[in-house]
Amino acid sequence: MKKIAPRLFTPRLAASDGSAPGSLLPGADQSSRFRQSIVPHLDGAYNLACYLTRDPVLSEDIVQDAFVRAFRAFEQFRGASPRAWLFAIVRNCCWTAQSVNDSGISTETGAILREPVDPSPTPEEEIIRKTEINRLTAAIEAMPDPFREAVVLRDIEDLSYAEIAEVTGVPVGTVMSRLSRGRSILAKELLPPARVENNESRSTGQ
Repeated sequence: MKKIAPRLFTPRLAASDGSAPGSLLPGADQSSRFRQSIVPHLDGAYNLACYLTRDPVLSEDIVQDAFVRAFRAFEQFRGASPRAWLFAIVRNCCWTAQSVNDSGISTETGAILREPVDPSPTPEEEIIRKTEINRLTAAIEAMPDPFREAVVLRDIEDLSYAEIAEVTGVPVGTVMSRLSRGRSILAKELLPPARVENNESRSTGQ
């Protein structure tokens, strides 16, 4: 899957120098550790929330909530992956928010799309790129939750299988199964039928 860069996200609770409000954490050392280990992953957290909720505006509120929760719980954090820990909080906040307010597929999908690696595409390339990204985003958003979640975490946010298992609370084998199924769904949606059949034949050894 083509790699694209996430939309930058700046939490409203962060100060202008990137530091977090000292009132939420008991010590400067802990605040510094939080900024070093958690804050760098906020863009990815926002991108994950956008794909899970399909709503950029709701995602901003979700990440704010997750940011505060992570702040308050950071003293108890003992995990190996700060990113997976933060993403797990974001994921829980997403499902909680969606159970209260299911906003459906957003009409502002362009706001959550990633930018191309090439900084200066031609106008023709830009049109093609936007069309492809719109198709990809729509296909991902239409997938069932478990498969969409696995694809976003692995192929877009580049988490390891172990990290995804930590985020979602399922075994690594289940992660791999969901990812395989999710990629298959995307292939059927985005690739020509002949290429899909060839890929399935190779995967089954036929």
